[in-house]
Amino acid sequence: MATEVKVPTLGESITEATLGTWLKKPGDPVAADEAIASLETDKVALDVPSPVAGVMGEQHVKEGDTVDVGAVIATIEAAGAAVAPPPAPPAGASGAVNPAGPGETPTPQGDENAPVAEGDDEESAHLTLSPAVRRAVLELHVDPSKIKGTGKDGRITKDDVLAAAKAQQAEGGAPAVSAPAPAAPPPSPAPAPRAAAAGERREERVRMTRLRQTIARRLKEAQNTAAMLTTFNDVDMSAVIEARNRYKDLFEKKHGIRLGFMSFFVKAAVLAARDIPAVNASIDGDEIVYHDYMDVSVAVSAPQGLVVPVIRDAQALSFADIEKTIADFGRRAKEGTLTIEEMQGGTFTISNGGVFGSLLSTPIINPPQSAVLGMHRIEERPVVRDGQIVVRPMMYLALSYDHRLIDGREAVTFLVRMKEALEDPTRLLIDL
Repeated sequence: MATEVKVPTLGESITEATLGTWLKKPGDPVAADEAIASLETDKVALDVPSPVAGVMGEQHVKEGDTVDVGAVIATIEAAGAAVAPPPAPPAGASGAVNPAGPGETPTPQGDENAPVAEGDDEESAHLTLSPAVRRAVLELHVDPSKIKGTGKDGRITKDDVLAAAKAQQAEGGAPAVSAPAPAAPPPSPAPAPRAAAAGERREERVRMTRLRQTIARRLKEAQNTAAMLTTFNDVDMSAVIEARNRYKDLFEKKHGIRLGFMSFFVKAAVLAARDIPAVNASIDGDEIVYHDYMDVSVAVSAPQGLVVPVIRDAQALSFADIEKTIADFGRRAKEGTLTIEEMQGGTFTISNGGVFGSLLSTPIINPPQSAVLGMHRIEERPVVRDGQIVVRPMMYLALSYDHRLIDGREAVTFLVRMKEALEDPTRLLIDL
């Protein structure tokens, strides 16, 4: 007897999603609670588990289709039941393309052309390559069987391929051109196959993920709605670096987590917001909503792009609590296990473009929040101290804010308060 697989409840106010990737094909064995498909919502990608053990049966929707909460997307047949194979793709087809925005790592999906090891489920998952990863493997001439995947279930990501290619080049080894290609490259647009001429210009069109569409829509709405302005300041990071170097070993030994820079910035933002509460407020119609708590949204990297989980009640957390929370977010973002609830309801955002090498930027507000802090890379620069030119590790800070709610004086004062706290971290301890 077949068991229906339905779209689960996706969270408050979310009624539909996009079927991003089928993780199982008809006829594949399925364990209870094993993921069979990946859904993309406006906020996050999440897996659909099988309600029972058995064999993957009929798939009622295709990748890229929009599905409602409660809709039946597939059936699970009893173990041993005969399942009709999926229809063969038309001649020349290169397989399903997982919709993903340019530069994103698509969610890994099954592919009949991918080289998988027979009888080894773990290795099969490891070598199930998404289209973007497949292209990277072909272009960089690396052997995917020798790459340790860091994606969900050990799958290889595009970053893994780039790292392997860099390591191969550093070792001086010749490109692994003899390695078996994991899949045929996308077909040439010409009627008959032909080699690409040198200098030929090619294009590829891929469908935007639901998450990317939502990001694009919300950011444009923010530009259209808020009176956005950005103010800047720079911070001498000497004191923070010294404190971190002095206590990082004791900190890790006591709390079991490394002491990073982000906890200093979260604590400094909380301190500054006490003096400038409008930075932690929001506009609701013709009213201003002030919060006596600070829920800080922090941007972390995930396979499908940046996601922004929320550190709840940051004003009540210690340095160790903040670092543990951020580390947990980072780990689960890579695994794809962050929940929708964990990315809702922030009152202020901190985005660290410095980890990618950014020197300066003007971040965009995340509505309904009224401000976002942009951190950037630490760079040694000459500065004047007591009439002398000295070299200091400096960082630019950017605060983008909604001028409808926050005046320029308040925005500048907020950054000055943060600068004072970071250049003299003792202020964070004595609430000064």
